[in-house]
Amino acid sequence: MASKIGVGSVAPDFTLRSQSGDEVSLASFRDQKRVVLFFYPKDETPGCTAEACSFRDEYDAFAQAGAEVIGISADSTDSHASFAAHHRLQMTLLSDPGGRVASLYGVTKSFFGLVAGRVTFVIDRDGVIRHTFNSQIRATSHVREALGALSSMA
Repeated sequence: MASKIGVGSVAPDFTLRSQSGDEVSLASFRDQKRVVLFFYPKDETPGCTAEACSFRDEYDAFAQAGAEVIGISADSTDSHASFAAHHRLQMTLLSDPGGRVASLYGVTKSFFGLVAGRVTFVIDRDGVIRHTFNSQIRATSHVREALGALSSMA
C-alpha cells in the first residue's frame, strides 16, 4: 500500500533507467537542483504528447529556475527514446515498469483504474515536495502550475 505523500513530505528516492539507458536517481539532484517530476500515462498519446511538448517549450524557463524536468511513465526506455526523438524533448524520461515509483508517490490510476495517473511534483533542493498538481484532463496546466510553484520558492 502506498503511503500518502504531499507538500512538506520528503520525496521518496528512486533509481530508474532513462531513454538513453542511463540510471537516474532522484538523490543525485539533492543540494544541486530543484526537480519537477511529472508522472504521465503513455508516450505518443494526445494528452501526454501535449504535456511533454509544453514542458519542452518551457524548458529554458525551468532551467533558469534551477530545475531539472523529469517525466516518468511505465513505457519502456525504447518507447521513451522514440517519443523524445519524435518530439525533440530535452527532458529526461524514466521508465517505471510495473509502476513501482508511481506507487511510492501515491500516483493512482484513474478512469475506473484503466489509465495511469497524471501528477506533477515540484521538489526543492533539500528533497522536500513543495507543490503537487493532479489533473488527468488539463495536461498542459502541469507546466504552468510547476513554473508558478518554482517562482514562489525562495
